[in-house]
Amino acid sequence: MITRPRARIALSAAALLAALGSLTLPSSALADDAQADAVSWSVSPADAAGADGRVAIEHELDPGERVEEHVLVRNLGASDVVFSLSAADGFTTEAGRFDMLASDQESTGAGTWIAIPDDVEIAAGGSAVIPFTITVPENAEPGDHAAGVAASVFSVKTDDAGATGVGVESRVGVKVITRVAGAITPAFAVGGVQADFRVDANPFEAGELTVAFEVENTGNARMDAAGTLDIAGQRLAFPAEGQRPQVLLPGETRSFTLTVTDVWPLFFLSGELTVTPVAASLGGETLAVEPSTAAVTAWAMPWPQLLVVAGVALLVFALLWNRIRSRRRVEDLISQAVERGREEALSLADHDRERVIG
Repeated sequence: MITRPRARIALSAAALLAALGSLTLPSSALADDAQADAVSWSVSPADAAGADGRVAIEHELDPGERVEEHVLVRNLGASDVVFSLSAADGFTTEAGRFDMLASDQESTGAGTWIAIPDDVEIAAGGSAVIPFTITVPENAEPGDHAAGVAASVFSVKTDDAGATGVGVESRVGVKVITRVAGAITPAFAVGGVQADFRVDANPFEAGELTVAFEVENTGNARMDAAGTLDIAGQRLAFPAEGQRPQVLLPGETRSFTLTVTDVWPLFFLSGELTVTPVAASLGGETLAVEPSTAAVTAWAMPWPQLLVVAGVALLVFALLWNRIRSRRRVEDLISQAVERGREEALSLADHDRERVIG
């Protein structure tokens, strides 16, 4: 049963949230402690008959156009539940996951284009198809606008003494992307490129290079940020194979950090960062986006290796110096022996001369 007024538990928890702030918990969040592990639900795109297999709701609409949509809410628990329904502006997190503004944050974009009932009561194990409308304002800018539609449950935690604790709102929702017809211009900017080399204390081990940068979606179409880093004879692709695509909605900025291992310190490292985002139409057609390149440089002083070289040089110098000193000592001994021999020879000659005269 779809209703306009809030259920009593929703109202009391909402008041608590307003006073104490809200936290977002996983989708298995509960109506109260006694119902632990009893409330779970799912939300999926649907048509008037039920789930239709879509993973998100996407439309390309003209300014002023209105469309009716549906979501299917399933109560997977063993108790009847009143779910609060809401729509809010959408965004992607630093981890690349889609999310929507919390209920205590005001939407100013596509979340305000959606009209949906306040709540719905669903029996245990049951489901309900919820209709809602998307109405694009006449002055809406062309491009992609993100929102989310969610079903939520409020819970109020109590301690062992029965005292009321913090209220928590838990939501499960679906993504709603509205592409407003007009000039679609994918564009982006790369900035904040910084490279830092970390030398290994072991002179026989290579070091590690960290490259950080930001990609900003300056156009009006969502795009997947991707590219390559070429440096120190290596090529790294981002996101790496198996990693989540990094979706950027218009106006969003994402920070990236790439780590290059097995890099030998060669005093100065120079490379190139190439960013090649991918944008597409709602029908899957790729939109042209010019790649961008940025220079990557970093000092990589081989201090441990230089210390080894200096140590070897000192050792060689010491050996050569000892050898030179030994050679000089031998030469001095030989010179002294020769001088003594000459003196002894002169002494014998003088002695023989005296005997002859005598």
